Amino acid sequence: MEFFTQAVDVLKVLVMAVGAGLGAWGVINLMEGYGNDNPGAKSQGIKQLMAGGGIVLIGIKLIPLLSNVIK
Repeated sequence: MEFFTQAVDVLKVLVMAVGAGLGAWGVINLMEGYGNDNPGAKSQGIKQLMAGGGIVLIGIKLIPLLSNVIK
């Protein structure tokens, strides 16, 4: 049981790291779009930023519920 709990904690950290990375890359694309007045980069940046935020929310809210599955 302890292994499963630790695995869920590691999964939570990994999912949040991926989401944070995607969000940061989205901010970079967004700023590039505003700097060069490139609507394509702005659009891509906001999509990546929102997707990264969604993935972080999954890591915060949904992944910890997995530890309640086996008890």
